[in-house]
Amino acid sequence: MLRIITQRTEARSELRRICDRTHDDQVTHKESTVREVLQAVKRQGDRALLHYTSEFDRLDLKSDDLRVSGSELDAAYQQVSKELLDAIQLACRQVEAFHRQRVPKSWVHFGENEVVLGKRYTPVDRAGIYVPGGQASYPSTVIMNAIPAKVAKVPRIVMVTPPGGEQGISPAVLVAAQEAGIEEIYRVGGAQAIAALAYGTETIPKVDVITGPGNVYVTLAKKLVYGTVGIDSLAGPSEVLIIADKSANPAYVAADMLAQAEHDQMAASILLTDDSVLARKVVDEVERQLIDHPRRILTEKAIAHYGLVVVVESLDVAAELSNEFAPEHLELEVIDPWGLLDKIRHAGAIFLGSSTPEAVGDYLAGPNHTLPTSGAARYASALTVETFLKHSSLVQYSQAALEKVASAIDLLATAEGLHSHAESVRLRVRGNQELP
Repeated sequence: MLRIITQRTEARSELRRICDRTHDDQVTHKESTVREVLQAVKRQGDRALLHYTSEFDRLDLKSDDLRVSGSELDAAYQQVSKELLDAIQLACRQVEAFHRQRVPKSWVHFGENEVVLGKRYTPVDRAGIYVPGGQASYPSTVIMNAIPAKVAKVPRIVMVTPPGGEQGISPAVLVAAQEAGIEEIYRVGGAQAIAALAYGTETIPKVDVITGPGNVYVTLAKKLVYGTVGIDSLAGPSEVLIIADKSANPAYVAADMLAQAEHDQMAASILLTDDSVLARKVVDEVERQLIDHPRRILTEKAIAHYGLVVVVESLDVAAELSNEFAPEHLELEVIDPWGLLDKIRHAGAIFLGSSTPEAVGDYLAGPNHTLPTSGAARYASALTVETFLKHSSLVQYSQAALEKVASAIDLLATAEGLHSHAESVRLRVRGNQELP
């Protein structure tokens, strides 16, 4: 049952508890296990991958089985409906169109005294995409991670995903990968897959950047290999916070809360409203929509532990509490969402108005659905094309320009006790002055 809270102090306490829900006592033990897996794969390569696939996924493979074959990729198209294929293709087009607008441009500026400054963007050589399996298949995750890498013009994009047991990898996932431009796919999941991408094995190439969400073991693995490779973020369980007023439809609000809760039992669904009547209607509607829910047990657990309704004095207070929580997804189901937007400072993605459920962002609106969680929206942003790019500064000084700033550089280098820094400039200035 969803709880309704009316006291701001209690609401703040509950929001903090929900934000910190991944800080459990088992993390230290899990991290120890992940370190062991990482080191084994680093030392033993494919042999360790196959061992952990047998141990964790209960599937015995050989090295030749790791890569998904061309015939399997072709067969996937025969196993999805024309309607689903059309939807995947539409999502690819929408996401690509959005990210093409966000590609940063290299630039050069020619200043006074022949000083040239600039910035040059280049893609990483190899990107690794992790696509989770488990309780559901996620073609949308493929699209959201692969398309920005494609737009960034990464020369080699590889994908890893859990093997899927007897049913194999979801055909929808394989089709989405191909439509997004990926045909190098490996059937391996968990921390061992992250290790393979970070260190390379006989079969799976070492990459430069790893993106994509996963369970706690995947997240810990990404955390531990960061520095060896780049990563997108440390994604936690998903969350939605909805700010609603009396204009909101309680059925819509309830459906959006359940849409988040059905991800997994640690997903968070929060409603902040200034209308106590709406609050009660949403609670009743959640109970009604749960009756025949196909993922009822899991969804009920999420709602029971991390579902929350807070009745606030005003929408200003709702915005204040939302900024403190910094949600992954924020819905503004109010009469004037653009007016309230001015008060929002921290959120991964913001959905404005009653006709914009978070699901449109999950699948095909265009902006990425790989977003900061657990309060990270205070300082982090969604996965973008820039995740797969790095930039180099460009600097060129003429002799005249160097001479003009030589004394300032000399003073700064001397103040830091760095003799050769200063000397590298002095030599150039003296050398030029001594020329006939």
